[in-house]
Order: sequence, then structure tokens, then C-alpha cells
Amino acid sequence: MRRTSAGLLLLLALLAAGGGFLLDHLLTASGRVTFTPSLLLPVLLLLIAAASLGVAWPVRRSVRSGVRIDPFRALRAATLARASSLLGAIMAGFGAGLLVFLLSRPVDPQVGSTVAMLALIGSAIVLTIAALVAEQFCTLPKDPDDSEPRDRAPEPGGGH
Repeated sequence: MRRTSAGLLLLLALLAAGGGFLLDHLLTASGRVTFTPSLLLPVLLLLIAAASLGVAWPVRRSVRSGVRIDPFRALRAATLARASSLLGAIMAGFGAGLLVFLLSRPVDPQVGSTVAMLALIGSAIVLTIAALVAEQFCTLPKDPDDSEPRDRAPEPGGGH
């Protein structure tokens, strides 16, 4: 499994920023109130960051101590870390799009809305960084058996 690339995270953040900006624009154009995320959302993102690091920590500890760990456990931890980094990038971009829309309006935004957007962006960045660290924790060393190619077929005729 390859590591999450910065380009993919940036692309997701940019697409989500456009989506957040467009959502608020459409809501405003239809006469509705702009979208403001709940203040519990940043708390949830921070809990996901802690869970991602918590699941990856035993994998790191076993890799450092040289104790063999179940590869499927490491894969599950790495998958959670990758999904968390993608979610963090999407939520950071979405919050940034909402914030850019609010700040681009001629009316000054409410302080509560601005704080909610900044909290969302900050916690999403923390989630992304924590998930990338957790993904790094799940990097297993190569097995000595993997150093020799397995796809070599024996030569016909006994190798003469």
C-alpha cells in the first residue's frame, strides 16, 4: 500500500473548498441562511485523530521492538490513517470554502460563524497531520523472505 500523496490531499482540499463556497453561494442565492458547521464537528475530528494515532501506536511499538505483528492489523491501522487523512483534507477545504464565502460578502460575518469555520479548519489540519503520522507508524519493515523474487520459474531441463 502506497503512502498518501500530498498532491491528492491538496486536490481534495481544493475541490472541497469549491464545494463549500458553492454551497454557501447557492444557499444565499435561494434566500436561505449560510451553512455554519456545529462546534461539535471539530471535536469529532480531533477524536478521530486521537483514534487513528491510538490504533497505529501498537504497530509502531512492535516494529521498533522487532516483535512480529499481524500484517492485517497493521493494514487496518494504515487504512484508517489513510481514510482519516483524506477526511481531514476534505473537511479543511470545505471549511476554507465556507470561510472564503463569508469573508467575501459585503456584510460582516458573525463572530460565531467565523470561529466555527476556523475551528473546523484547524481541527481538520490536525486530523490530516495526525493521520499522516499514524500512516508513517504503520510502515512495516520488509520481510527477509521478500528480498528474493518469487516470480522466477525454475529453468526447464534442470538449468543446463
